[in-house]
Amino acid sequence: MADVLPLVEARLRTALGEPGARAAVTFLGTDRIEVFRFQEGDIVRYATLGMSAQPMNDPTAVVADPVKGARAELVLSVRAGIADTDKVLRPLAVLAASPQVEGLIVAPGASLDVGEPLWPGAPFTSVLVAEPGGLVEDLELDEPLDPVRFLPLLPMTPNEAAWKRVHGAQALQERWLTNGTDLRDPARRSVPLE
Repeated sequence: MADVLPLVEARLRTALGEPGARAAVTFLGTDRIEVFRFQEGDIVRYATLGMSAQPMNDPTAVVADPVKGARAELVLSVRAGIADTDKVLRPLAVLAASPQVEGLIVAPGASLDVGEPLWPGAPFTSVLVAEPGGLVEDLELDEPLDPVRFLPLLPMTPNEAAWKRVHGAQALQERWLTNGTDLRDPARRSVPLE
């Protein structure tokens, strides 16, 4: 069976260009996770590589299926020059390792929390996983493997994350849209939640 990661890296390069930087993090008992940094104009994008090497499996399953199961990588887009967002590399790698470490299945609508600011001074400690397919197209793999989905991450303030737990992901996204929230602003304030 072909190694998935070279295909994923090629898809990222096709969609986002050549990475300006890359860093690798290895956590005890997990495969290596890389985070690429791409810049296009005033937008910086960070994309993980390594999360899709293994399928995400139901944590209640007695035996993890080594072939079948959802595969994904994470993509975060922010405006450059406003905050020291390059420090997001380790938190992103932690989120990408969560399926291996915690048995999570990361899917659109989920909240992922790192428990600390995503970068120094960030008003965000968590992200909302958005629908894939816009920025980087899904990568179809040979049967029986599931495609790799590139999941955009939308930073959430603690208040937004709490509101989302009560009202749901769709309601929070509608609130952002109604208020014209710039989700790429690394210093933005919480959307009004009354």
